[in-house]
Amino acid sequence: MNKEQILEAIKAMTVLELNDLVKAIEDEFGVTAAAPVAVVGAAAGAAEEKTEFDVVLASAGAEKIKVIKAVREITGLGLKEAKEVVDNAPKALKEGVSKDEAEQIKAKLEEVGASVEVK
Repeated sequence: MNKEQILEAIKAMTVLELNDLVKAIEDEFGVTAAAPVAVVGAAAGAAEEKTEFDVVLASAGAEKIKVIKAVREITGLGLKEAKEVVDNAPKALKEGVSKDEAEQIKAKLEEVGASVEVK
């Protein structure tokens, strides 16, 4: 592997994978990463534009039945499964969706009285 291939592999890693890599390097070579280096790495990851969002049902609100119907429509779940999702809020409804789709789902659920978070 050359340096460019290593850098490309590191760019493709998640934050948790990077954390594990740092720990493995520290153990292997008997060194410790300085705090400023870790902060710079985290800031660089946060600066990238987020393209995938998770829609989380925070609470059903007063119109629980309407929220269950909306959850069924959005997720394609059956009545029992949709009710379980609503009863167990906060619960992720959709993960890894585009910003537009996340906003549409949020608007649809808030229209029927639910509290929704887009992460």
